[in-house]
Amino acid sequence: MPRPVGRAAGPRPARHRPNLFEAAATHVAACAEADEQRSAEAAEWVSPEALAFGVHELACRAVIALARERDESPQEVARSLLGLPSA
Repeated sequence: MPRPVGRAAGPRPARHRPNLFEAAATHVAACAEADEQRSAEAAEWVSPEALAFGVHELACRAVIALARERDESPQEVARSLLGLPSA
C-alpha cells in the first residue's frame, strides 16, 4: 500500500531499521510542518550524530537544488534562506 504523500506511514515494521537519510528526511519535514511528535520519533531512529550528518547532507543537497533552480550561487541561496544580507 502506498504511503500518504508528505507524511510518514506511522510506526515502521520491526524488520525495517530506518537509515540516517530516512530519519533526516522525516525529521526535517516534520520540523517544517511543526509536527513535534513525528520529529521526535524520527530523531530516535538513529544516533544524534547520524541524524546531524543526515540533516547536514539534506541541507547541502537542498541548497544546491535551489541554487540551480534560481540560477544563483549556493552561498546566495543559503544566506537568503536564513534571512542574511548578501555577502
